[in-house]
Amino acid sequence: MVNYVVGIDRIFSALGDPTRRAIVQRLAMGEATVTEIAQPFPMSLPAISKHIRILEDAGLLVRLKEGRIHRCQLSVEPLREANQWIEQYTVFWNTQLDSLGQYLQPASADLHPKEHTSWKNPILQQAVPSKLRATTPQARKPSFKRGRTPRP
Repeated sequence: MVNYVVGIDRIFSALGDPTRRAIVQRLAMGEATVTEIAQPFPMSLPAISKHIRILEDAGLLVRLKEGRIHRCQLSVEPLREANQWIEQYTVFWNTQLDSLGQYLQPASADLHPKEHTSWKNPILQQAVPSKLRATTPQARKPSFKRGRTPRP
Protein backbone atom coordinates (compact mmCIF):
# COMPACT_ATOMS: atom_id res chain seq x y z
CA MET A 1 0.00 0.00 0.00
CA VAL A 2 2.83 2.41 0.79
CA ASN A 3 4.43 1.79 -2.62
CA TYR A 4 1.05 2.45 -4.25
CA VAL A 5 0.73 5.83 -2.53
CA VAL A 6 4.32 6.76 -3.42
CA GLY A 7 3.64 5.80 -7.04
CA ILE A 8 0.47 7.91 -7.13
CA ASP A 9 2.35 10.82 -5.53
CA ARG A 10 5.04 10.64 -8.20
CA ILE A 11 2.46 10.44 -10.97
CA PHE A 12 0.51 13.47 -9.76
CA SER A 13 3.70 15.39 -9.04
CA ALA A 14 4.92 14.72 -12.56
CA LEU A 15 1.57 15.72 -14.05
CA GLY A 16 1.44 18.86 -11.93
CA ASP A 17 3.54 20.77 -14.45
CA PRO A 18 1.88 22.05 -17.65
CA THR A 19 4.95 21.28 -19.78
CA ARG A 20 4.96 17.66 -18.65
CA ARG A 21 1.23 17.37 -19.26
CA ALA A 22 1.79 18.68 -22.79
CA ILE A 23 4.55 16.10 -23.29
CA VAL A 24 2.21 13.32 -22.14
CA GLN A 25 -0.47 14.66 -24.48
CA ARG A 26 2.02 14.64 -27.37
CA LEU A 27 3.12 11.09 -26.59
CA ALA A 28 -0.52 9.97 -26.51
CA MET A 29 -0.48 10.54 -30.29
CA GLY A 30 2.50 8.20 -30.70
CA GLU A 31 6.21 7.67 -30.17
CA ALA A 32 8.51 10.70 -30.58
CA THR A 33 12.17 11.58 -30.25
CA VAL A 34 13.33 14.02 -27.58
CA THR A 35 14.06 16.58 -30.30
CA GLU A 36 10.52 16.24 -31.70
CA ILE A 37 9.08 16.62 -28.22
CA ALA A 38 11.19 19.73 -27.54
CA GLN A 39 10.32 21.47 -30.82
CA PRO A 40 7.10 23.31 -29.77
CA PHE A 41 8.47 24.48 -26.38
CA PRO A 42 10.37 27.74 -25.88
CA MET A 43 13.05 26.10 -23.72
CA SER A 44 16.39 24.39 -24.14
CA LEU A 45 16.87 20.72 -24.94
CA PRO A 46 18.44 20.06 -21.48
CA ALA A 47 15.35 21.57 -19.82
CA ILE A 48 13.07 19.28 -21.84
CA SER A 49 15.32 16.35 -20.92
CA LYS A 50 14.76 17.13 -17.23
CA HIS A 51 11.00 17.09 -17.75
CA ILE A 52 11.30 13.79 -19.62
CA ARG A 53 13.43 12.34 -16.81
CA ILE A 54 10.76 13.27 -14.23
CA LEU A 55 8.06 11.61 -16.36
CA GLU A 56 10.32 8.58 -16.76
CA ASP A 57 10.93 8.35 -12.98
CA ALA A 58 7.16 8.46 -12.43
CA GLY A 59 6.77 5.61 -14.90
CA LEU A 60 4.70 7.68 -17.32
CA LEU A 61 7.05 7.20 -20.25
CA VAL A 62 9.69 4.78 -21.48
CA ARG A 63 12.84 6.06 -23.16
CA LEU A 64 14.45 3.86 -25.81
CA LYS A 65 18.03 4.65 -26.88
CA GLU A 66 19.13 3.94 -30.43
CA GLY A 67 22.66 5.32 -30.65
CA ARG A 68 22.36 9.06 -30.12
CA ILE A 69 18.62 9.13 -30.71
CA HIS A 70 16.30 8.84 -27.72
CA ARG A 71 12.76 7.75 -28.52
CA CYS A 72 9.98 8.16 -25.96
CA GLN A 73 6.78 6.17 -25.61
CA LEU A 74 3.88 6.75 -23.27
CA SER A 75 3.39 4.14 -20.56
CA VAL A 76 -0.34 3.80 -19.95
CA GLU A 77 -0.38 1.75 -16.72
CA PRO A 78 0.48 4.64 -14.33
CA LEU A 79 -2.26 6.73 -15.92
CA ARG A 80 -4.71 3.87 -15.29
CA GLU A 81 -3.64 3.77 -11.63
CA ALA A 82 -4.14 7.52 -11.29
CA ASN A 83 -7.51 7.27 -13.03
CA GLN A 84 -8.65 4.49 -10.66
CA TRP A 85 -7.60 6.58 -7.65
CA ILE A 86 -9.50 9.62 -8.97
CA GLU A 87 -12.53 7.48 -9.83
CA GLN A 88 -12.90 6.41 -6.17
CA TYR A 89 -13.23 10.04 -5.13
CA THR A 90 -15.45 10.94 -8.07
CA VAL A 91 -18.07 8.50 -6.79
CA PHE A 92 -17.68 9.90 -3.25
CA TRP A 93 -18.04 13.55 -4.31
CA ASN A 94 -20.96 12.84 -6.64
CA THR A 95 -22.77 11.22 -3.73
CA GLN A 96 -21.96 14.16 -1.46
CA LEU A 97 -23.10 16.73 -4.01
CA ASP A 98 -26.32 14.81 -4.65
CA SER A 99 -27.02 14.83 -0.90
CA LEU A 100 -26.30 18.55 -0.71
CA GLY A 101 -28.64 19.19 -3.64
CA GLN A 102 -31.44 17.25 -1.93
CA TYR A 103 -30.84 19.17 1.30
CA LEU A 104 -30.92 22.56 -0.42
CA GLN A 105 -33.86 21.82 -2.74
CA PRO A 106 -36.70 22.29 -0.19
CA ALA A 107 -35.11 25.45 1.25
CA SER A 108 -34.68 27.12 -2.14
CA ALA A 109 -38.26 26.23 -3.16
CA ASP A 110 -39.62 28.19 -0.15
CA LEU A 111 -37.90 31.44 -1.14
CA HIS A 112 -39.36 33.92 -3.59
CA PRO A 113 -37.26 34.54 -6.72
CA LYS A 114 -36.34 38.09 -5.60
CA GLU A 115 -35.11 36.83 -2.24
CA HIS A 116 -32.25 34.65 -3.49
CA THR A 117 -29.53 36.92 -2.13
CA SER A 118 -27.12 35.32 0.31
CA TRP A 119 -28.09 37.54 3.25
CA LYS A 120 -31.70 36.35 3.11
CA ASN A 121 -30.96 32.66 2.56
CA PRO A 122 -32.17 30.85 5.72
CA ILE A 123 -29.54 28.12 5.39
CA LEU A 124 -26.75 30.66 5.31
CA GLN A 125 -28.31 32.57 8.20
CA GLN A 126 -28.16 29.44 10.33
CA ALA A 127 -24.47 29.00 9.56
CA VAL A 128 -23.47 32.64 10.17
CA PRO A 129 -23.62 34.12 13.69
CA SER A 130 -26.28 36.81 14.05
CA LYS A 131 -23.68 39.51 14.77
CA LEU A 132 -22.03 38.88 11.39
CA ARG A 133 -25.21 38.62 9.32
CA ALA A 134 -25.96 41.41 6.91
CA THR A 135 -29.25 43.14 7.48
CA THR A 136 -31.44 45.50 5.50
CA PRO A 137 -31.05 49.25 6.14
CA GLN A 138 -34.49 49.35 7.80
CA ALA A 139 -33.59 46.64 10.30
CA ARG A 140 -30.32 48.22 11.43
CA LYS A 141 -30.18 50.03 14.74
CA PRO A 142 -29.56 53.76 14.49
CA SER A 143 -25.89 54.61 14.71
CA PHE A 144 -24.61 56.90 17.41
CA LYS A 145 -22.88 59.91 15.94
CA ARG A 146 -20.74 62.32 17.84
CA GLY A 147 -22.22 65.62 18.66
CA ARG A 148 -25.74 66.59 19.37
CA THR A 149 -28.48 64.00 18.93
CA PRO A 150 -31.95 65.22 17.85
CA ARG A 151 -34.69 64.60 20.40
CA PRO A 152 -37.75 62.64 19.37
